Amino acid sequence: MTGYRASEVSWERQGIALSEVRRTVFVEEQGIDRDEEWDGEDPRCRHFLAVDDGGRPIGTARLMPSGQIGRMAVLEPWRGRGVGARLLALAVGAARNTGLSVFLHAQADAVGFYERAGFRAGIEHRMMSLP
Repeated sequence: MTGYRASEVSWERQGIALSEVRRTVFVEEQGIDRDEEWDGEDPRCRHFLAVDDGGRPIGTARLMPSGQIGRMAVLEPWRGRGVGARLLALAVGAARNTGLSVFLHAQADAVGFYERAGFRAGIEHRMMSLP
């Protein structure tokens, strides 16, 4: 592993590469249900892709028209090397350039990553249900 590059890409041209990273991280590693991951929103979103020097996909991020950033995923060998931070910066910059307020829903174990990027949480809520 040496370097990488990250840029905004179109879903139409890079959907397979984006999907490959998300499948690996969310479906295979985290056990997220495929139907939850593939929510049908991708064609209307802006996407960001990181690739290694060989052009292999290593990370993704998605910006929804609402300003929500999500689907942040970096392959395990590349974590801790600035890939996620770069993708997040690209998504935030794209949102701000179009006047969107930026927000996201962080997985609990990723809160520190987003806090280091300047995000702050509001009042914490917890899912509750009646048995």
